[in-house]
Amino acid sequence: MSITVIIEADVKNFENWLALFNELEDQRQEAGINFKAFKNASEPQTSFVIGTAPSKQVFFDFFNSPERLAVQQAIIVKQPIITFLESV
Repeated sequence: MSITVIIEADVKNFENWLALFNELEDQRQEAGINFKAFKNASEPQTSFVIGTAPSKQVFFDFFNSPERLAVQQAIIVKQPIITFLESV
């Protein structure tokens, strides 16, 4: 059963972050992860990613990949807040 994931992150520059986020689309698709990026309208340097992953394990495998960690180190200001939701 898939899980819904919400990731909130403060970024140095939203447009640069979005470009890096989009570069990882093929990796996400290969892992079965479907995410969409959002900008906080009242805090434009805060990004949100909302979507689904096949499991927490698949999500964490992707989230801890060298390519994804490089994005975090390059543009994310502090550790993202990750929320997992299960449908009831």
